[in-house]
Amino acid sequence: MEIIPAIDLRDGKCVRLRQGDYKQETIFSKDPVIVAKRWVAEGAARLHLVDLDGARAGEPVNHAVIRSIVEAAGVPCQAGGGVRDEDSIRLLLESGVDRVIVGTQALKQSDWFRAMVTRFPKQIALGIDARDSMVATEGWLDVSKTSALELARNYAGLEIAAVIYTNIANDGMLQGIDDWTISDLVQLADLGFSVIASGGVTTADDVRRLSIAAKRQPNLVGAIVGRALYEGTLTVADAVATGRAN
Repeated sequence: MEIIPAIDLRDGKCVRLRQGDYKQETIFSKDPVIVAKRWVAEGAARLHLVDLDGARAGEPVNHAVIRSIVEAAGVPCQAGGGVRDEDSIRLLLESGVDRVIVGTQALKQSDWFRAMVTRFPKQIALGIDARDSMVATEGWLDVSKTSALELARNYAGLEIAAVIYTNIANDGMLQGIDDWTISDLVQLADLGFSVIASGGVTTADDVRRLSIAAKRQPNLVGAIVGRALYEGTLTVADAVATGRAN
């Protein structure tokens, strides 16, 4: 179970939102590079970078900051937020990330998404952000009538780097991973994707529960941890140790 600290970027700063609500923002650091180096020093082998400005603008905004983070961190980084065209994918790859996360366009432009995965095999991650298992788009501002499982099934068999599944209801709330989310994660993993959990990881017990689920379904490979690290309810070192132990 790989533990992946999240660094959410807005106006060049490291912030966290509650349930994706831009009005519920907490600034944790004015220098995301320092934060990135801290998480790596504590044991992170990968970082998850989100361009919140880009998610609203429909194109990457904080790509210069992302480049600085990648260069300083020295570990693989995945990034998303506002990736709606091929130029955005190339921009982020040129910034040094090894995976570009695509969410909204995977739902709205399926033919384009297939073409991008074919053009950039194992470099595109499918970001599925869901509320009540239904896919949310446009920086979580809209909720569609398409289920997370239905969307993923459309892309079974493609060379997708990973499926990153975020339960919006849990994200940033420090309420833990619920059984419903774990069920969704396992069903997505059953389709053959490498699946990464996101949203709600609060304590080492959440990591343990995900690790137990991963024993049943080895395609559940990682967990993104955000606010818990910043609020101190979990440390990278403890999360990594729990993931290995289980």
